[in-house]
Amino acid sequence: MYNSPLPDRLKQARKKLGISQKELGVRVGMDESSASGRMNHYEKGRHVPDIQTLKKMANELKVPLNYFFCEDDQSAELAILIALLSDDEKSSLIASLTQIENE
Repeated sequence: MYNSPLPDRLKQARKKLGISQKELGVRVGMDESSASGRMNHYEKGRHVPDIQTLKKMANELKVPLNYFFCEDDQSAELAILIALLSDDEKSSLIASLTQIENE
């Protein structure tokens, strides 16, 4: 059985920012009375947020959307760092990695 990395990534990003489940839920438009419970269900893997909600969470948590789907910590960190690069820097990184791969 495949365990999605999403619950752990969501919790890691939220804790890194130092906000509560309720605060994150309210920030992405959830009703204050249910925000904490809904976020808890997402972090426990009981429910999966729809893509629009997940995009809002990514924006609030200052991570790229693909961060939530990285299966290991190094890939997750790379996703964050790559998202911070300019388009020119991303192109340069691709060229460098392609060169390394072809050596």
